[in-house]
Amino acid sequence: MKEEIIGKVHSYESFGTVDGPGVRFVVFMQGCPLRCKYCHNPDTRSFDHKDVKHFIHPGDLFEKVMHNIAYYKDHGGLTMTGGEPLSQAEFITEVFRLCRREGIHTAIDTCGFYFNEHVKEALSLTDLVLLDIKSMNPKTYHELTSQELDPTLHFARELVKMKVQTWVRYVLVPGITDVDEDMEALSSFLKEEMEEVVSRVEILPYHTLGVHKYEKMGFPYPLAGTKAPTKERIENAKQIFQSKGFLV
Repeated sequence: MKEEIIGKVHSYESFGTVDGPGVRFVVFMQGCPLRCKYCHNPDTRSFDHKDVKHFIHPGDLFEKVMHNIAYYKDHGGLTMTGGEPLSQAEFITEVFRLCRREGIHTAIDTCGFYFNEHVKEALSLTDLVLLDIKSMNPKTYHELTSQELDPTLHFARELVKMKVQTWVRYVLVPGITDVDEDMEALSSFLKEEMEEVVSRVEILPYHTLGVHKYEKMGFPYPLAGTKAPTKERIENAKQIFQSKGFLV
């Protein structure tokens, strides 16, 4: 194992239940290239070393996972999120290599911005990818994230080539991503190009739980005044993806 590789971690969650199947040990990696307007973890975005709370070796992180292995081994596992975890793909590779030896289920929650040989190696050891596709409208995607859509679509197609099991996540934001035409475009893309690997679509209703972090950091919240989607619009989104045969 390459012990010289050091992971830059923001925080840990010992008993996560919403980032993959079962009970998960969740690691929030530091650093993200996107600037999503609804980001609920803005404190994980910076790549500056002064903002890193934990520097850790792969083996030491694995020991943290093993500390409560009884909860994760049979009905859960380890999820790397962030931030954007694949900005530290080499670190994830070493951690996941240890997990595979012990039969621990591994998942990566990613925006799909990065794809290179290091990412490919990490994905080869990944049991599940939680792929967050912000929008299929290139203009909306850029306005929402400050980045381009194409890298995520390329990443998605590579998942199919590698046959990596995938759950697709879609954050439903009133007036921005809650647009039938854009959701129809995404559901069609998943049906036509990713059906082989996508086993689930998760509709994540927009919320404001992270607003206090912006206030603490002294930043204005970009979506101030935006309300959560109604039950009717959530159900509408679900039906769009269900109509293509996906479990939602």
